[in-house]
Amino acid sequence: MAVVSDSLGDALTRIRNGQRAQINIVKVSFSHLVVAVLEVLKREGYIRSFKETDVKKGVKVINVNLKYFSSFPFKSSPVILNIKRVSKPGCRVYSQIKDLNIICNGLGISILSTSKGIMSDHEARNANVGGEVLCTVL
Repeated sequence: MAVVSDSLGDALTRIRNGQRAQINIVKVSFSHLVVAVLEVLKREGYIRSFKETDVKKGVKVINVNLKYFSSFPFKSSPVILNIKRVSKPGCRVYSQIKDLNIICNGLGISILSTSKGIMSDHEARNANVGGEVLCTVL
C-alpha cells in the first residue's frame, strides 16, 4: 500500500471501484478513522464485514467484504450505489444536526464525525449532535 494523504478518501474510492468491478473483497490502508467509518457501514448494512490483517511488522491493511443484492436470473447489483467524500482535507464541511440534509428521503446515510464519535446521521439525530460530514452513502 502506498502512502496517501487522505486515507478515508482512498478507502472510499477503493470501495466504489470494487463495487463497480463486482469484486467481493477489497484491501484498504489501515487508519483508525477508516475503521470507524467501516463499522458504521457494517452497522447500517452496506458492507458484509471487514478484518484487519498485518502485511508485515508495523504495516496493516483492512480487507473489506463488499455486499451485493443477488437476483437469480439477473446479474447481482451492488448495495452501495454511490459513495462520496464530502469533507476533504482542503475544505472541511460541518453541519448542525437541524441543518443536515436527508439523503434520498432516508434511503441513504451521511457519516459524521461528532464529539461522541463517528456515527450515521440517524444516530446523530437521536443523540442530537452535529459535526463534520465525512461522506454520504446511497
